[in-house]
Amino acid sequence: MSQGTVTYQHILVEREGRIAHVTMNRPQRRNALSLEHMQELLDCFTQIGADREVGAVILSGNGPVFCSGHDLSEMTGQTPEFYQQIFDVCTQLMQQIQAIPQPVIAQIHGVATAAGCQLAATCDLVVATEDARFATPGVKIGLFCSTPMVALSRAVPAKLALEMLLTGEMISAQRALEAGLVNRVVPVAELANTARALAEKIVAASPTVVGLGKQAFYRQISMPQPEAYTYTKDVMATNATLADAQEGICAFLEKRPPQWGK
Repeated sequence: MSQGTVTYQHILVEREGRIAHVTMNRPQRRNALSLEHMQELLDCFTQIGADREVGAVILSGNGPVFCSGHDLSEMTGQTPEFYQQIFDVCTQLMQQIQAIPQPVIAQIHGVATAAGCQLAATCDLVVATEDARFATPGVKIGLFCSTPMVALSRAVPAKLALEMLLTGEMISAQRALEAGLVNRVVPVAELANTARALAEKIVAASPTVVGLGKQAFYRQISMPQPEAYTYTKDVMATNATLADAQEGICAFLEKRPPQWGK
């Protein structure tokens, strides 16, 4: 991804130093995830993942809401193959967000519903406005939020996930914060600055080590504890041999700022 703006039809991409801003730009459709929109996001995150100049990503939405989920105008009268493609691409997008080395921060305002809630739960960190709301309301229209359930049930306790999935009712940003779906809840005026401050803290660290740590987190989280320790001790031993680890340790001992490699 080059410096400046990359042109897509449904998203805007800009660089601010080592922070990439990805903005969903379908405000007239409440940033609904059409197939084309998801394909653009997938391509965008794939490009960002390969760009060593980018250290963190902020994902937001233009218009009144963050993301209203799948574009239901595409979901009537289609073939089984089309529906399979929709959920294949959606799954690839969610997996790619967690696979890239750069942490992704969701900047939530308005609502994040269905696949939009899935998108929020998938991101590594989430900042939300005080009036933001979250829901998986598919059960109300006969399309249970089964794929959003994967991300949601890994982000919040089982009882809350089931309540959201079975009732389709909204939860507040405060309840989402208490459940662990959200990291920060702030006034609307502070949303962008709070997300940026988190991103700036991330990009101050070694990009190699951050990427290694993010990958290790998602690999170990579903392992039994003994297996997780077996895996992570090997990761940490490898990490200790890296130039950035040696630089960071020496800088700490010498009481100077570290100079990270790329």
